[in-house]
Amino acid sequence: MMMTASGSCSVRCAGCKVILRVGPGQTEFVCPTCQLPQMLPPELMRKQKAHGIDPTKIQLPCVNCKAILNVPYGLSRFNCPQCGQMLILSTEQLQEEVAIGVEDECGLAGETFTDYRPPKLSIAPPHPDPVVETSSLSAVQPPEPSYHLKIQDHLQSSNALSCLQIEALLYTCQRHLQHLPNGSRAGFFIGDGAGVGKGRTIAGLIWENWHHNRRKALWISVGSDLKFDARRDLDDVGATCIEVHPLNKLPYSKLDPKSVGIIGGVVFLTYSSLIASSEKGGSRIQQLVQWCGPEFDGLLIFDESHKAKNLVPEAGGQPTKTGEGVLEIQALLPQARVVYCSATGASEPRNLGYMVRLGLWGAGTSFSTFREFLGSIEKGGIGALELVAMDMKARGMYVCRTLSYKGAEFEVIEVPLEPIMMDMYQKAAAFWAELRVELLLASTFLRNDKPSSSNIWRLYWAYHQRFFGHMCMSAKVPAVVRLSKQALSKNKCAVIGLQSTGEARTEEAVSKYGVELDDFISGPRELLLKFVEDNYPLPEKPEPLPEDNVKELQRKRHSATPGESIRGRVRKEAKLQDVGDGESNELSESDSEPESTGSDDEFQICNFCNSEGDRKELLQCSCCRQFVHPACVIPPVVDAVAGDWSCRSCKEKTEEYLQARRIYVAEMLKRYEAALERKSNVLEIIRSLDLPNNPLDDIIDQLGGPEKVAEITGRRGMLVRASDAKGVNYHQRNTKDISMEMVNMHEKQLFMEGKKFVAIISEAGSAGVSLQADKRVLNQRRRVHITLELPWSADRAIQQFGRTHRSNQSSAPEYRLLFTNLGGECRFASIVAKRLESLGALTQGDRRAGPSLSAYNYDGAYGKRALVLLYRGIMEQDALPVVPPGRSSDSPGSIQDFMVKGRAALVSVGIIRDAVIGNGKDPGNISGRIVDSDMHDVGRFLNRLLGLPLDIQNRLFELFVSILDVIIHNALVEGNLDSGIVDMRASSIELQGTPKTVHVDNMSGASTVLFTFTLDRGITWEAASILLEEKQKDEYASPSNGFYEAKREWLGRRHFLLAFEGSISRMFKIYRPAVGEALREMPLAELKDKYRKISSLDKVRSGWEEEYEVSSKQCMHGPNCKVGNFCTVGRRLQEVNVLGGLILPVWGTIEKALSKQARLSHKRIRVVRIETTTDNQRIVGLLIPNAAVETVLQDLAWVQDIDD
Repeated sequence: MMMTASGSCSVRCAGCKVILRVGPGQTEFVCPTCQLPQMLPPELMRKQKAHGIDPTKIQLPCVNCKAILNVPYGLSRFNCPQCGQMLILSTEQLQEEVAIGVEDECGLAGETFTDYRPPKLSIAPPHPDPVVETSSLSAVQPPEPSYHLKIQDHLQSSNALSCLQIEALLYTCQRHLQHLPNGSRAGFFIGDGAGVGKGRTIAGLIWENWHHNRRKALWISVGSDLKFDARRDLDDVGATCIEVHPLNKLPYSKLDPKSVGIIGGVVFLTYSSLIASSEKGGSRIQQLVQWCGPEFDGLLIFDESHKAKNLVPEAGGQPTKTGEGVLEIQALLPQARVVYCSATGASEPRNLGYMVRLGLWGAGTSFSTFREFLGSIEKGGIGALELVAMDMKARGMYVCRTLSYKGAEFEVIEVPLEPIMMDMYQKAAAFWAELRVELLLASTFLRNDKPSSSNIWRLYWAYHQRFFGHMCMSAKVPAVVRLSKQALSKNKCAVIGLQSTGEARTEEAVSKYGVELDDFISGPRELLLKFVEDNYPLPEKPEPLPEDNVKELQRKRHSATPGESIRGRVRKEAKLQDVGDGESNELSESDSEPESTGSDDEFQICNFCNSEGDRKELLQCSCCRQFVHPACVIPPVVDAVAGDWSCRSCKEKTEEYLQARRIYVAEMLKRYEAALERKSNVLEIIRSLDLPNNPLDDIIDQLGGPEKVAEITGRRGMLVRASDAKGVNYHQRNTKDISMEMVNMHEKQLFMEGKKFVAIISEAGSAGVSLQADKRVLNQRRRVHITLELPWSADRAIQQFGRTHRSNQSSAPEYRLLFTNLGGECRFASIVAKRLESLGALTQGDRRAGPSLSAYNYDGAYGKRALVLLYRGIMEQDALPVVPPGRSSDSPGSIQDFMVKGRAALVSVGIIRDAVIGNGKDPGNISGRIVDSDMHDVGRFLNRLLGLPLDIQNRLFELFVSILDVIIHNALVEGNLDSGIVDMRASSIELQGTPKTVHVDNMSGASTVLFTFTLDRGITWEAASILLEEKQKDEYASPSNGFYEAKREWLGRRHFLLAFEGSISRMFKIYRPAVGEALREMPLAELKDKYRKISSLDKVRSGWEEEYEVSSKQCMHGPNCKVGNFCTVGRRLQEVNVLGGLILPVWGTIEKALSKQARLSHKRIRVVRIETTTDNQRIVGLLIPNAAVETVLQDLAWVQDIDD
């Protein structure tokens, strides 16, 4: 485009691309060629007076063609009439342009946890440490306690259990008195977090049932060594007389007194033992059921029950044997008192599948099957699962308390890759790419039916993922050692958490090289060596031709039957004919006797002259078996011949065949030896690579060796530096005095007694282990918990942190979350940090405000959509929704360069398949395809990213996260974001009228109630003035603080707002008359661009009060809004209906009623939390749109009013 001196300009038509000249002052025109109506781009209209502006609409530029568009209010999605680009009007644009917020559509994220005390129980001492509960659960009251504990007096006198633990004990026993509609006994779910004391609660349950003469109990947990904790907990509550029998020490025979002698007590077993069976066919489940008896009504405890969570897997998966075993034993013992214990058991609706005794689905519920229950809850999103938890608490089947992290500190520490490590990583990434090409070439020589050729790529990517996981861990080893030594120097302890130990690689290396080695094993190197040694595709080694057995080869090659004379065939047929019916067997035998002395083959046909001759006078070829006259052979045979005589034809054919075979064998042998040499070369390259040592052994060595470091992991042996420091030796972790089963308990004891001040824990070895600064142990130094390797789940990370943060501790731990800039570790570390912060932990140093866990679940629905957009953008099938990182929209060439590099990267890690480099038009371009299964597999994408060079790895990850941000933002704008429970905030919230009971649960007596609230979200002129006066008292207040007027009109009026600088420089908090404080702060530049500051308070006051008054009666769209009185956008006074109390029994009715609504946002189930301003009454429940209230009441046929 070009502006001329006369004021006219030349532009390119947005339709047919013809160059057009537009006269001065003209902004709208029609192309004479394609007849497309269009406008000048905004940069050419700045010095011209704008025409065609509708003051009743929003003016926005198209992001594609830059045309200024008049957007009617209420319209959020539309196509640009000029270029057809799909456009979305965001919340920010709406707020900026019309000065009216839409906060009512989303609400605010409120406090996540609140302090907890048993609401209906006052016996026993308080818990020794602060405990919190989710604020949604705190809005629900449990049933009235009606059960009387037989051991209550003993517990009160001994103070063995806190009031929290006794509350769980009482409600569990109370629940066990109830039966489900199918006749089985109701169960209880203890969902307390790590460290609250579930083990001692279970011990109290066993002791209480013992006093009711229920002397048998089954305790199923994750590790056999936890039986010592079970013994300790039983002793702590006074149940010293109850024996604990470890099932893994018992035979598969009956457990009755005649065979084993177990009369009563606790049988302790693991989930692995539960599904075990003997070689003779006997199973542990059958053994346990036989011991319990068919009428067993004792305790069946599933400790750490999340081990059975995969009973109902994702589509295409298979249920685990553990899940099926847990389900089976519950079915075989229908009257057992079932207790589920898990801190993470209800993190997803799918994980509840094995909890059949809770009665959430089945007969007498809204859901006939678990699949139906799962479908409904998943549609309801995160908030729906919290409602399930609230329902369970209200019906007396669930408690969920968590230790507060107040007093704990955490710091997210970035560990930059050291130059040596960076060089290692880059070379390793390059090698894996080269190895893939090498394997592709080597695979072309494989036969198609060779099994290894189909499995090699599955194994390649599995080893690839594990290799770079090791590299990420190794990059943080120097920082772990440094932080551990700092902690020790400050008289603290260090606890180092990781997930994997590298034991398999160490054992393979020891078996290969021996127990005495020059240095520690490099896990990544051994991993690579094992993969190549076991899986490098070699062609089959040809069998050499046996030169001394040519005749055998000839016989195999020729299978023709020699010609037989007519006389010989007649004789054979005569011999085979059956004798007459009247002849006896004896006659038949006697008649055949003379013939039996002769031969059937004594007359044969010559293969040359076709004449018959006596067999004795003919020569027979030892290869083709044909007969010939000696005279027919050229030259004729006169003398006698050996028995291995061959005719000339066979001799020629055999020589030709043998010669061809020798050439083929030589070629195949050459090919095999070449492949073998290539494999050896690859192995040599691997051995020459500079790769890091096994992190676990390296850390232990640098912190003083096994004498100084307590190792609590699942591995059996370790490498220890020799006393002369000239190598390392392999040792078993156990000794003569300590069995392998007891070694972790022994190491833990050394740590807790202060004999060792560093502990390294893995997920496999530390399940259920307590390492906190316990007031009962000698080592009460403050724990510094360092995460070398975080699990890719925030809940599992919190479980790991629970090892050092538990009840009865003298000091809360310090957490050090280490991350590199590899594979998105930094983003995930911030998520875990955010969860810790929500639990009350204090942030040290830089506060990295992580996003909400639900929104940034990479492998969730939004993450999968982001990945599809990324792949389609990289493949140039669609435009990317964001500009790639490090590129500018003003430089299309740089964007195209990123696309090419991105495709090359995805080819190198196997995401793009069947790649073709170059075509006729663009020789440098890369094309290919991405299979459907990869398009949505976020886990595969993140794992494969690790194998890329650092620069493109981080660029692709940044692009993925940017697209994810856009998708989540759009979902927020459109009202589709699943943000869990949303707090509804207003300056005034009052309960309107009397709540209506619409349903009562027969078993628990809990009710479902409809509440109606009146919300006033506005801020009066007086309140706004006082707010500004208070801010102006600050001598450092910004001069830009004050009242502002919108530069543009909206429906004939200009809107006003109050702005003052927030905690971040040049970011301003915004207050509006109708909706109060806005969700987002506004940059100063944006504020001055869209608003003008007003010094005349009289003018502001009249406009403010007018808007405050008008917004009480109508929405921002004016009196002619299409939605009418049901529209709440920009309305100050709102009526809100919330269905609280018990929700699951009426879930189906609510879904049906909402499905009839006209507006899409009204069809979605939304969970809200609301608190009245006068009496602080908090209600959590389903938000029922005003238009749907009448339908809901009709369908539920509400029964009565609730008294005030």
